[in-house]
Formats: sequence, C-alpha cells, structure tokens
Amino acid sequence: MKVAIDRRRCLSSGYCVMEAPAVFTQDEEGLVVLLDANPPPDQHAAARTAEIACPAAVITVSEEGSNGA
Repeated sequence: MKVAIDRRRCLSSGYCVMEAPAVFTQDEEGLVVLLDANPPPDQHAAARTAEIACPAAVITVSEEGSNGA
C-alpha cells in the first residue's frame, strides 16, 4: 500500500488523524502530515477509512504491485 497527500488542499479537519493516527498527524497549523507513506498491513483499513473521511479528498491510497507492497 502507498499513501500520498496533497497538503495544498487540506482543510485541517483532522479526520485523517482520528481515523489513522499511526499514518497521519497535523502540524501546528492543522495541516495534514504523512507519517508513513507505506503503512504496515495492520494500518491499511485505517488509511482507507481516512481517505474516505477526508472532506477535501487530499489523501490517495493505492495498492502497489501484486505482492501488496
């Protein structure tokens, strides 16, 4: 799994951090910060939930390769 963000569009809602605190945090201005672009399998569901929950759609989650890397 690969996670990417577009901080320029972030609305500082914090849903990403609420859904996946091991993958995302917020800076002092409230903008999303990606902690782990390749989260371990136990964080995949949380990262996908954060992608869906983000009101500005700044999170992109994709699967890489056929081995789930």
